[in-house]
Amino acid sequence: MVHSASAKEDQHCRLDKWLWAARFFKTRSIAADAVDSGKVRVDGVRAKNAKEVKLGMLIAIKNKDIEIEVSVTGLSNVRRAAPEAAQLYAETAESVAKQTALKLSHETASAVRERGAGRPTKRQLRDIKKFTGIKF
Repeated sequence: MVHSASAKEDQHCRLDKWLWAARFFKTRSIAADAVDSGKVRVDGVRAKNAKEVKLGMLIAIKNKDIEIEVSVTGLSNVRRAAPEAAQLYAETAESVAKQTALKLSHETASAVRERGAGRPTKRQLRDIKKFTGIKF
């Protein structure tokens, strides 16, 4: 009987609770703040915390440099293990392509030094300054 009560609760799910249960945010209050500040869009429109999440909705989440677009495949008001939370959504192909492009751009954005090489010497710093034109 307890199981059927939780099934009824999972038919109706608030946006902030769903974001927390799907593990996009660490706490429900952080999820609510993100929704309030406009970092979360539902079907392309800014939403409120109490917006009812339904299966098939497209939710766009912007968190720091990352933009994720997911389709809702399950509802839950309870935060569970990560593998179970991953079953609540499916990331769109467009979002996956953006993520891989972002990773590639971040890898090439910074200079690579050999691990364990230590700090650059004065001479190496002068060479780096000449090459990049950056003044420290």
